[in-house]
Amino acid sequence: MNKKISYGIAFALLLAAPFIIYPVFLMKLLCFALFACAFNLLIGFTGLLSFGHAAFFGAAGYIAGWALRDAGLPTELGILLGVGAAALIGLVMGALAIRRQGIYFTMITLALAQMLYFVFLQAKFTGGEDGLQGVPRGKLLGMVDLSSDLTLYYFVLVVAIAGFAIVMRTVHSPFGQVLKAVKENEPRAISLGYDVDRYKLMAFVLSAALAGLAGATKTLVLGFETLTDVHWSMSGLVVLMTLVGGLGTLVGPIVGAIIIIALENKLGDLGNLLANVTTIEWFRTIGDSVTIVTGLIFIVCVLAFRRGIVGELMAYVERNGKARAS
Repeated sequence: MNKKISYGIAFALLLAAPFIIYPVFLMKLLCFALFACAFNLLIGFTGLLSFGHAAFFGAAGYIAGWALRDAGLPTELGILLGVGAAALIGLVMGALAIRRQGIYFTMITLALAQMLYFVFLQAKFTGGEDGLQGVPRGKLLGMVDLSSDLTLYYFVLVVAIAGFAIVMRTVHSPFGQVLKAVKENEPRAISLGYDVDRYKLMAFVLSAALAGLAGATKTLVLGFETLTDVHWSMSGLVVLMTLVGGLGTLVGPIVGAIIIIALENKLGDLGNLLANVTTIEWFRTIGDSVTIVTGLIFIVCVLAFRRGIVGELMAYVERNGKARAS
């Protein structure tokens, strides 16, 4: 199917979705899909496995929440402050981390993110373990009231599409081609005269800023921010989303985010439905075992779908195309 037609159908479905599915749940899906796309820009197209992306996601959420609730700033300015804070943290973390490669790079990002976690745990404005509660949605440009879930959904949809467009434009730009070259063969990219460290740092900061955009928007949607978003387990969750959906594909992280977040939120409902249909009461306990189910999905994907769901589908279509051509 033509890509433009596919995107058109997807856009029409997204416009109609809040009339069928609870808008807040959809907005949560959009925020995590953007978060996964931001992470995939770094690992899927640059080859850098960061285990500290929760720092950008959560920090932007806290800064945006503080700006909206305590400083009384307009909605758009609060989100921009969150994105700016995430980009600044990404610049500092990236400048330190890109000096090392492989597992050492990953461990440095994890260590720095955990240091930031304890900063947010101790800082007074974050509310410690209670979190930042009662964040107002405010008005967009001082005119559009975002208190309505439906209105806010379309605002979040615009934000998510803009973020996805930035990722897609970056991947297909000359800058993105250099990032792919760095991922495939870094010594050769250096031999061609590219300042590889500078390119990796730019990709790191861009990825951090987009993750911050997702985190700030999520705080606006839910009206609170907690330590969960800056904990290392959130960094693990975004890795899981990307691997399940398809590493290095544009749509894969979105699919992975939908699957993982839907399982976290709807597995209990699915268990109750299965129990009512089959009269097997055990299914009602599935909702208490979300981590086990997501872990099993991860194992299946690693063993049987190493390219992720979207990656395997793309490989299947490509094989069929070649078979028909021959």
